[in-house]
Amino acid sequence: METIAIRGEMIRLGQLLKLAGVVGVGSDVKALLAEVPITVNGEPENRRGRQLHPGDVIEIDGQQQIQLTAGPRMA
Repeated sequence: METIAIRGEMIRLGQLLKLAGVVGVGSDVKALLAEVPITVNGEPENRRGRQLHPGDVIEIDGQQQIQLTAGPRMA
């Protein structure tokens, strides 16, 4: 399982998929969500704007898992 730290209190699913290198550009997110099963905390998700928070676990196509953690706060 990959762990990714976020600086704020939340990140949107589309942003996370770019940050994790799952997609190259934001315009690829919509197509990915239409073609590949993605779950957030075990629940199916297809909204690229879904808000994610530290502690959430995202699973992509039953293979890649990403857990969010809280990163350092910005000053």
